[in-house]
Amino acid sequence: MYAVNLMQTKQLGNSDLQITPLGIGAWAMGGGGWAFAWGPQDDEESIAAIRAAVEAGWNWIDTAAVYGLGHSEEVVAKALEGLSPRPYVFTKCARVWDDFGKIGKRLKADSVRKECENSLRRLKTDVIDLYQIHWPEPDEEIEEGWTELAKLQQEGKVRWIGVSNFNVSQLKRAQAIAPITSLQPPYSMVTADIEAEILPYCLENNIGTIIYSPMKSGLLSGRMTRERVQSMPADDHRQRMPHFQEPLLTRNLNLVELLREIGAKHGKTPGEVAIAWALRHPAVTAAIVGLRSPSQLEGVSGAAEWRLSAEETQQIADFLK
Repeated sequence: MYAVNLMQTKQLGNSDLQITPLGIGAWAMGGGGWAFAWGPQDDEESIAAIRAAVEAGWNWIDTAAVYGLGHSEEVVAKALEGLSPRPYVFTKCARVWDDFGKIGKRLKADSVRKECENSLRRLKTDVIDLYQIHWPEPDEEIEEGWTELAKLQQEGKVRWIGVSNFNVSQLKRAQAIAPITSLQPPYSMVTADIEAEILPYCLENNIGTIIYSPMKSGLLSGRMTRERVQSMPADDHRQRMPHFQEPLLTRNLNLVELLREIGAKHGKTPGEVAIAWALRHPAVTAAIVGLRSPSQLEGVSGAAEWRLSAEETQQIADFLK
């Protein structure tokens, strides 16, 4: 049993979930060898990272069926064996794969139900705390998929239901069928477009927002260098992301130096500055922080309850102009 540190929590949307500012992101824990991998990953390191974060007071984990083609959920289940208190577990549907590992997009009712049953089995649980549509694709199946999520909630297989990567129009379509507990969008200082419409809409409609990639897939963590980017494993999907390529790479690495300068005044890492920046927005309930080892906690945990000053926020804004 772990002694859990007291940490401030916030209510997630219309749910009874009180979640900590930081949640464990289990994407990279899916390991290598699939289309959106982060390269090879040691399962024991993943399990140790989850347990260390829970011990530090983080009370939720975000995973998805497609991460490692089911493997991430299995790793999460192993990490939770015997853990008390047990963190909330959030997972997602709408991405399926065939026997060759080819990933497809599907929101048909029968597919959603099958995915839920498979996730329950892999996670070794009777109920999922938050079940989310991973991507609003195919767009024409959103209504059917969301209706099925609402049925799964009514049946008690999932406690709360949310969406990920939806725009405002898609949120409205889902809301017409059943209440949305949460939205999971990408949000960082280099990809902040959701500030214009999506975040205000969520705030006005009591939709919780759990943002992902506040450090832009590790780019703003302070540990990423040009050399490290160039030596990424062949199956690390980040190689294909524009922010990891020129001309944006040089700009982003210069931004990290500004974050390092700001953080140094407070004993914080660039990653903690990046996460704190995202958490400053009143619409943001919490942030998903990807972990691959217990040691990574040291570079991110300080963001949980520390915030930037107005002057520091402006420094960042001036750089990004």
